[in-house]
This record gives sequence, C-alpha cells and structure tokens, in this order.
Amino acid sequence: MVDNYKGHTDPRILRTRLLIKEAFIDLLQEMDIERMSVSRIAERATISRVTFYLHYRDIPDMLEKMADDMIEDIQPAVNSQPVNEGAAADTDFVMLVRMLDHIAKHAKFYKVILGSKRVPIFTERLLNMLTEIITARLEVLGNDSFFYKAGIQKDIAIWHGSSALIGTIVSWLRNDMPYTPHFLAKQHFLLYHFQDKNS
Repeated sequence: MVDNYKGHTDPRILRTRLLIKEAFIDLLQEMDIERMSVSRIAERATISRVTFYLHYRDIPDMLEKMADDMIEDIQPAVNSQPVNEGAAADTDFVMLVRMLDHIAKHAKFYKVILGSKRVPIFTERLLNMLTEIITARLEVLGNDSFFYKAGIQKDIAIWHGSSALIGTIVSWLRNDMPYTPHFLAKQHFLLYHFQDKNS
C-alpha cells in the first residue's frame, strides 16, 4: 500500500489517513516531534500500529507524504485561472486570495505545521512552491517587473518575495487570522504597489 500511496481513492483508506493526520496534528500541539512515536499516533488515531504501517513506513515517511499531500491540495488554488483573465497583477491577486482561502479553511493544520520549528519540511515545501511561482512570474514580467526597474537582482527578489509571504501567512495564522483572506491579499499587494510608486 505504501508504494502506491497516491493511487488509492478508497474512502476507507482516505478516512484512515485523515485520522492519522489529525492525530499527528493534535500530538504536535502537545509534544515535540522527537517524543512522538508510531504507538502514540496510532493510539490517538484509534487504529493499530499494523494499520499505520500499511500507510507509512515510519514517521519520516509520514511527514514526507503529508507534505506532498499539502502541496497537492494547495496546487489547484494557485494554478486555477480567473474566469475573466485581466492584467497579470489581477491574476496574481486572485491566485493569492484563493491560496489564503484554502489555508483559512484548513487553519488548524497550517497553524500547527507551519508554526512548528521542529518540523520544517512543511514550511520548506511551501516555500519551494512559492519560489517557483514567483520565479515564473518574474520571468513573464521580464523588464517590466518592479524589481528589474529598481535594479534588484532576481534571486534576491525571489528570496524576499517568498520569505515575506510565508512570514505573513505564519503571523496571520498565529494571530488567529484577524483579517479575511481577501483583505490580507489586498494589503500584501498594496505594499508592493507602494514600493513600485516610490521606486
């Protein structure tokens, strides 16, 4: 079962993985990952150790596959195109709103896994995804990008853009999402438009 992880759509399999995921998230709020064991996760998920091993080889394998699932779940939000495609900035704005909407709907999961310094794989995967998106956008914009006009090196612009967005999302979650996804996205874009106007 482990080798064909993504090929299964059996509701019972999906339900078991959800139980394991929820158990892991609950335990991560109570203890460091180093203290976590398969037995603890299985007990919290109300499954047997044997059942756990039908899905994952061990805890590191579980983390890898959960991180894969996270990116797979969020990709449709960032890849879907607006019904009426407008300027690049409008498309980027809609994409960011959709991504934040997705994160808000799964706030408990993201708040725990992005806020845990002991489990960096999730933040690293999300950072890699955002880096790829920002890199692609800068390549499309080319000489028209704010960063190019300001004489900022592309790699520095990418580091700044992806890290700033991750930091904003983590702080937003830690503060119990005081702003709506739409408002947060608008504020994020206003920051860049302000920089553009003052460059």
